[in-house]
Amino acid sequence: MTFILAIDQGTTSTRAILFDANMQAVCSAQQEFPQIYPQAGWVEHDPEEIWSSTLNVCQKVLADHGISTDDLAGIGITNQRETTLIWDKATGKAIHNAIVWQDRRTASICDTLRDAGHEDMVRAQTGLLLDPYFSGTKVKWILDQVPGSRERAAAGDLVFGTVDSFLIWRLTGGKSHVTDATNAARTLIYDIHAGAWSDDICALLDIPQVMLPEVKDSAADFGVTDPAIFGGAVPILGVAGDQQAATVGQACFEPGMLKSTYGTGCFALLNTGDAPVLSQNRMLTTIAYQLDGTPTYALEGSIFIAGAAVQWLRDGLGIIQNASETGDLAPKADPGQDVLLVPAFTGLGAPYWKPDCQGAVFGLTRNSGPAEFARAALQSVAYQTRDLWEAMRADWGGDAQVSLRVDGGMSASDWAMQSLSDLLGADVDRPVILETTALGAAWLAGMKAGIYPDQAGFAKTWALERQFTPDMAEEKREAAYARWKRAVASVIDV
Repeated sequence: MTFILAIDQGTTSTRAILFDANMQAVCSAQQEFPQIYPQAGWVEHDPEEIWSSTLNVCQKVLADHGISTDDLAGIGITNQRETTLIWDKATGKAIHNAIVWQDRRTASICDTLRDAGHEDMVRAQTGLLLDPYFSGTKVKWILDQVPGSRERAAAGDLVFGTVDSFLIWRLTGGKSHVTDATNAARTLIYDIHAGAWSDDICALLDIPQVMLPEVKDSAADFGVTDPAIFGGAVPILGVAGDQQAATVGQACFEPGMLKSTYGTGCFALLNTGDAPVLSQNRMLTTIAYQLDGTPTYALEGSIFIAGAAVQWLRDGLGIIQNASETGDLAPKADPGQDVLLVPAFTGLGAPYWKPDCQGAVFGLTRNSGPAEFARAALQSVAYQTRDLWEAMRADWGGDAQVSLRVDGGMSASDWAMQSLSDLLGADVDRPVILETTALGAAWLAGMKAGIYPDQAGFAKTWALERQFTPDMAEEKREAAYARWKRAVASVIDV
């Protein structure tokens, strides 16, 4: 039993990575699944596609590496957060498509609650703002829209969960209805100070608490897989939402350590230790991880569109064939042009929290082409990160570490990371292992299983692959950022 199977269930694909006893990835498989857009601003997933893709990639890595469940010490799960499912307790079938974290359909619910003066209470208990991003209003929407569902939920016939809960339910044959503290903290209905579901907010949203999962530590006994699934029973020992798993994988265990993950969106987490910091700059207060019953808190900034801006160039405009092309195209952009993209395709996240605004492109000329769009897409991520950087440092008192640890697909682009360093005016550290999300889930499970080191030992394994240092004059950097702020303001004012 010397391997850990990490399941990384993301927004656009599901991956399984097999880690050996030395925490080295030895085999992986990935499968994309369809995105469903019922109407503008709505994003859904077919729960059965989530499940089948998870089964497929897990079975593939086990078969490809020629191991059985006897070789597995445990399973770690990391998942797209806030994405919401409600399913029948008897059949395991969802009563509605999963509503994805990007979905904005509950904006009017959030507006009504905010106008009624509830945001301060919600923020005090959950650390979150009233925004469609989070699970709570999505649960309310499904219960409101599916006839008879609220009554069935109150009777104990329906259950709610984020993707981790849904997968654990399926993997254990319906025996475990659980989640971890990091995922619970993203639902808008979990009191991160009391460590319990909020009676006040559940009543406000008319959510029966009987449908909610049990909340556990990030490293805990989440149940055992049904032997029929993989050919043997395997304990599920680690669970964390994807951004918290990346924080763990980056070994950001000390207060003041900061990481930023660049996937479909961009998510920066600043470890604040055992004390939750209530942001004065519209950042989120959340749980970074919870071990031995003790939560470690974080400030988080969420950007909804990062890698998705590059996907837009590929799928929406058709000006590139592969996402990796942007790193080669961007340096070829005409230096005399200054095309600027505000990618508010699903509204703006932190620190603006404007769910209804839309994207825009500024500075187009007759000669603007693929290279200029590629540069604008990559720079939009750097500008948005600067927004988070400024807000977090203000909340933390300016004492955050001077370097930023990065991971995720876009962090592999040297040009993008250099642009990020230039626009932040700070060092950017890229680790040897970029698969930090899966690594974090694997470490949680492996540590719980007793085959991986403790926090201090794990932190020593973090290794720097390359550090990017600023190479832009401060005057130019501040002028560029001021232009970005004006562009954002114009989008918000439309």
